[in-house]
Amino acid sequence: MRRLFPSPLTPADLEDREWGLDELADFYAYPEQAGTGGRAWLRANMVSSLDGAAHHEGRSQPLSSAADMRIFGTLRGLADAVVVGAETVRQEGYRPARAREAFADRRAALGQGPAPVIAVVSAGLDLDFSLPLFASPLVPTIVLTGAGAPAERAEAARASGTEVVVAGEGRGVDPARVPQVMAERGLTRLLTEGGPRLLGQFASARVLDEMCLSLAPVVATGTAPRIMSGPPLAVPERFALGSILEEEGFLFTSYRRI
Repeated sequence: MRRLFPSPLTPADLEDREWGLDELADFYAYPEQAGTGGRAWLRANMVSSLDGAAHHEGRSQPLSSAADMRIFGTLRGLADAVVVGAETVRQEGYRPARAREAFADRRAALGQGPAPVIAVVSAGLDLDFSLPLFASPLVPTIVLTGAGAPAERAEAARASGTEVVVAGEGRGVDPARVPQVMAERGLTRLLTEGGPRLLGQFASARVLDEMCLSLAPVVATGTAPRIMSGPPLAVPERFALGSILEEEGFLFTSYRRI
């Protein structure tokens, strides 16, 4: 892996070598302003093919690489909570986040739990609450839903030990409220892994603070969606380039909202 931007500080930054988890964690540390102003910092992590596909045949794994998975694990290791859409939970077979020794001291110093909370966004709560993600996580899973969600499904979620958090007045979640309601629970470093519809909703609500995008050197074609699919913005929102790493043709970029 090589650091391309910000400009290399030493010749070693240009060496093609495997970065350690501590080095990656320092590189991707949340900004100091995360959690200020009564709302959490919302970071996204997605992978895309050269032709803009967010997945191949419903899964992101075919677009990934070993380096991409190291960064994926690092971003999770830094987060208070991972916010994900219900459809992504079903398609990707989400399991509870696990504690990782490599991040234990760092998390303890920041007052974080042993693993990030998984927060599932769902309007209808059409989820299997007997799965380990809900029934036996290391830290309790949250479902974010609207005030009009089916009462019997909300009760099924609570019966499994899952916390039900209302973040919308209607049936579904108001994406603009998510950073606020999560910050109220002390979860100020958020990571969202999509899917494209949820990420598009966050972007359209103008609450996406940072985009970590892995660009895979592959072409997928097909009908896969873009990494974001949501209501159009009247004026496209500008982001500033924060960093670029490269390994085996993969580009690992980060952008922050201006």
